[in-house]
Amino acid sequence: MQKFGIPFWRSVPFIRLLIPLAAGIVAAFYLRFPLAFPLGCLLAGGCFFLFYRFVPPVKKYRFGWVNGIAINLLFFSTGCLLIHCRDLRNDKNWIGNHVANTQYLSVTLAEPPVSKPNSFKALAATESVFVGGNWLPAKGNIILYFKNDPVLGYGSRIVLTRKLQAITSSGNPGSFDYRRYCAFQDIHFQVYLQPGDYINTNTFSKNPLTGMLLNTRNNVLSVFRKLVPGKTETGVAEALLIGYRDDLDKDLVRAYSNTGVVHIIAISGLHLGMIYGLMLLILKPLRKYKWMRWGKPLLILFVLWGFSLLAGAAASILRSVVMFSFIVIGESLGRKTNVYNTLAASAFCLLVYDPYFFWDVGFQLSYTAVLSIVLFMKPVYRWFYSRNKLLNAIWELNAITIAAQVLTLPVILFYFHRFPNLFLFTNFIAVPLSGFILYGELILLLVCKIPFVNVYTGKLVSLLIGLMNTFIERADRLPFAVTENIQVNIPQTILLYFSAGYIAWWLLRRKTKGLVAGMFFFAGFILIRSLLLIRQSNQHKLIVYNIPKRRAIDVMVGKQYSFTGDAAVEDDPSLLDRALLPARILYGAKERAPATGNLVNGHDHSVLLVDRGFRPAAVAQKIPVDVIVISQNPGIHMHQLAAMFDCRRYIFDNSNSLWKIRYWKKDADSLHLRHHTISEQGAFEMDL
Repeated sequence: MQKFGIPFWRSVPFIRLLIPLAAGIVAAFYLRFPLAFPLGCLLAGGCFFLFYRFVPPVKKYRFGWVNGIAINLLFFSTGCLLIHCRDLRNDKNWIGNHVANTQYLSVTLAEPPVSKPNSFKALAATESVFVGGNWLPAKGNIILYFKNDPVLGYGSRIVLTRKLQAITSSGNPGSFDYRRYCAFQDIHFQVYLQPGDYINTNTFSKNPLTGMLLNTRNNVLSVFRKLVPGKTETGVAEALLIGYRDDLDKDLVRAYSNTGVVHIIAISGLHLGMIYGLMLLILKPLRKYKWMRWGKPLLILFVLWGFSLLAGAAASILRSVVMFSFIVIGESLGRKTNVYNTLAASAFCLLVYDPYFFWDVGFQLSYTAVLSIVLFMKPVYRWFYSRNKLLNAIWELNAITIAAQVLTLPVILFYFHRFPNLFLFTNFIAVPLSGFILYGELILLLVCKIPFVNVYTGKLVSLLIGLMNTFIERADRLPFAVTENIQVNIPQTILLYFSAGYIAWWLLRRKTKGLVAGMFFFAGFILIRSLLLIRQSNQHKLIVYNIPKRRAIDVMVGKQYSFTGDAAVEDDPSLLDRALLPARILYGAKERAPATGNLVNGHDHSVLLVDRGFRPAAVAQKIPVDVIVISQNPGIHMHQLAAMFDCRRYIFDNSNSLWKIRYWKKDADSLHLRHHTISEQGAFEMDL
């Protein structure tokens, strides 16, 4: 690596272009500039650029800053325009512009329907809408939920006669923003279809490449389901090779996550690296032929891109395949590439293709992991030295694992709020074992038509997967396997990166200033953490969660929480992880306290919980209360509550029947009472 300064920056042009591009993407997403702003920046950048072009050669060095401003403005505005163009809501044909008036909607299934616990789910692309007697073009993806098996396949055209519903997030504090996740994929609406809510036109619209990939994927799934014994083992085999996760056991996924090896069952650069290495090994005997100079890179690129498309082209694997493509092309041209420039170039291309990749967790983890390995692998590797080749290889593998954690740690803590303490041990066993499994699966696909050989190969693959699963599950059961409930916010994450960057500068360049700056930023991290803990110790908060058909209420006092609601919510790991735990981690409530009863008094506000056991009574004077939460379908009328209580707001939670909520809302509107419906407006929280 060259020394920092002008020589380094000249060797990494894509980093200099990536920074303003990413800044434009982030600024446009959060600040929502009008279109005139990026167009103005683009015009200004063009003017600066033209001015610099016409500067006399003897003065170009003096006015070099003008050229720098021009380039940064041009790429900043490009990032802004990418966000504007990528947001389908800016298109006049967006389906959202017609939802209120549409009578019929023509859509094409973008995938075969997948069986879910209570329905069949499929993604569909909108083609046209019938409005005012005319069919108009429309754009946008829709999630379809069929009550019964629709007996439809990829490319089937159907006409919907039911109104679409907007996709909403639960609003639960700290939880996953499902609405934004769908919006990044141009999905803003969903619909639940009974058998009479759609018309099968018996026509098809298929993309040949997509159809071929789906057929190939189905053939691979068929081979694994037939030849790999064990439902759990089959699910892991599907996820490991082609990224198909619908058959994965949820508890097993949690175990992989807790032990720091979830990347094994999430298609990433690890898998591409294994396939790239296998291709080099296979093609090595053919290097004496002249045609291999071009045939080798073309064949490697074909295999890598084919595998990536087959695996769904997720951000993490796209990052890897683009980066490998730059490496392969550079080697075929006989040029030694700068790894930092290669990383930046792949990120640049991906963000131009889809600027929303910037918020993809896999994208962030992929780049931080690779950059961390590049920066820290050699310094870590130099900690120990052994003349024994086996021990040296083992330590090299561990050095890579340790190095990868340095820059991925802040991202892991920010998104997942947990740290796998056994990551070094589990990766040391699981990563090589997953390599043997991956190669075994590829062999299984080659011999799947050969009797006896295919059966025993499938059994061997199943045995290896079973060994890996058993190892991971036993490691997960260790009491010290994972540190949970770690809350790190965005400012803390940024400070951690500054701290890691300066400390790395100190380690790599022996610059004392780096150590001082690194400790300064780490002290800032500790300060913010301390202030957050002080605020949490004095908090008094009410949260009514948005969980379908369930009652779930937390009252947080300091670092304690008292839960009131259905026992099934806390007994269901998926509901606990999806709704309750994110909020408790966000507010640092780790200790459980006894239930508070139906009346909760805070510092400034009071809350009354009204459930099926409540009985209205006549009172001489209205009882003041700030919030009333109505749960479990109590037999009451709003005028009865209004006669008893002087209440500022009424909350209708999800444990009530929809017809009762509609009745109460109508009654409350007639009495001019403020109300909040959890199922429609999301979770409710307030400081008490």
